[in-house]
Amino acid sequence: MQLTDQQKENLRQLYNDLPFFSKNCLKIRTKEGRIQPFELNKAQLYLHQKLEQQKKLTGKVRAVILKGRQQGCSTYVAARFYHQIIQRKGSKCFILTHRKDATSNLYKLVQRYHENAPDLIKPSTGISNATELYFDSLDSGYGIGTAGGGTVGRSDTIQLLHGSEVAFWENADEISTGIMQTISDSKDTEIILESTANGIGNLFHKMATNAMHDLNNYQLIFIPWFWQDEYRAEISKDFKLTDEELKYKEEYKLDDEQIAWRRNKIANFTSGEWQFKQEYPANAIEAFQTSNEDSLIQPENVMRARRAENIHKGNQLVVGIDPAHKGKDKTAIMFRDGRVQYKHELHQGLDNMEVAGRIIQIILHYNPEKIFIDVGGIGAGIYDRLKELGYSNIVIAINFGQKADEPERYLNKRAEMWAKMNEWIKSDVSIEDNDEIHSDLIVPRFTFDSQGRLKLESKDDIKKRHLKSPDLGDALALTFAYPVPNRQFKEKYGNSRQIIAQPNWNPFD
Repeated sequence: MQLTDQQKENLRQLYNDLPFFSKNCLKIRTKEGRIQPFELNKAQLYLHQKLEQQKKLTGKVRAVILKGRQQGCSTYVAARFYHQIIQRKGSKCFILTHRKDATSNLYKLVQRYHENAPDLIKPSTGISNATELYFDSLDSGYGIGTAGGGTVGRSDTIQLLHGSEVAFWENADEISTGIMQTISDSKDTEIILESTANGIGNLFHKMATNAMHDLNNYQLIFIPWFWQDEYRAEISKDFKLTDEELKYKEEYKLDDEQIAWRRNKIANFTSGEWQFKQEYPANAIEAFQTSNEDSLIQPENVMRARRAENIHKGNQLVVGIDPAHKGKDKTAIMFRDGRVQYKHELHQGLDNMEVAGRIIQIILHYNPEKIFIDVGGIGAGIYDRLKELGYSNIVIAINFGQKADEPERYLNKRAEMWAKMNEWIKSDVSIEDNDEIHSDLIVPRFTFDSQGRLKLESKDDIKKRHLKSPDLGDALALTFAYPVPNRQFKEKYGNSRQIIAQPNWNPFD
């Protein structure tokens, strides 16, 4: 058969353009039960773009997808891998989900793709049954498994791994050291892990957080619920937005039909709004918030500060520095001028003298009122060097474990500083619109000791929950170590040490 030039171009596009291939060759069953061509929606097109960008840049794909329920991410990944596996020799794709029925349903999706694909692009099929799809002409095919056993897929050699609902995997840690290690780091391999959130501390949360903070070679791709066109509800004549709904609508630029759908969903959840945030997140941070988290700083207050506009600086620059040991940890530096936190730095691999050098650069370039540095660990050596060089009038040593200025209220200085920062966050302030800062601020939990003093969760206990140390949060908290007046106030009333003695001084102005 002689192909026309147009047919040749169409065939070339089928093999190289996944959205074109999906629309013309793949069939899906819709939520209403209809079988129709698979045309990528907004969320799927965005996901495709992000994955293709990573593959072009690195030659492979490593992605963690955080999304709401039923947004079509599994459908997209299944199409992506089917499109590749029917073109590759000696390759294997593995599908791993949280439950046996979910594994079966996802595998049936792939079988539906294959059964309805045009003969022109369908490879010779050696085996096609409930557990195996094998293309004998390519020596390629599919393996499937359920995350009930940690050894699943451990002996396989896999090029494409689709992990679905990873937040709900049993034996997740064993799987991460098992099947995920069977995939080489070579070109054209892909690992795509997708899930709705399921609290914090599990493998999915850890990988998503690390990807957010650029601590692994995965990219975090977030899909908000309101990208789904069908997530709308009819509005009654007496429909009226609450103050909270009005803020939510303005913040995410939604319409009333979307807010009505959200209201209906919240009403149907037994745990209300927090469960909606987990199942249908609007941003990557709130997805991991659960009802029993006793976070000192609430995520909604942080989000409000991220979105704040027209908040003016106070001419009182204060810098907080949380030094880190040389290695994987990072030295965190936060800049706050009155009601505005506007800049941060993270430095990895610096030794004490390099950190001291950076602090001197900050003093000379930014002329801060005060710099507060944690000296509980390696910071002591940094402070000693700066003191030796004559900067002790600007750089103030703070030990997180030292006695609080109000010892009847706070267990130690760290708890006191975080509490003051919490009050600041709840007022009319502005912080950088940054997920890493947001994440660090809401991580620490709090309790009260037998004397009724506020006790902040330690860094060691935070790490036991498989979360990273909130270094940026600690650095910002350090800016609340002591009141620092703005320059006009100091010129009128005296130096900062005199101001510290005045109990009615307002640290927010």
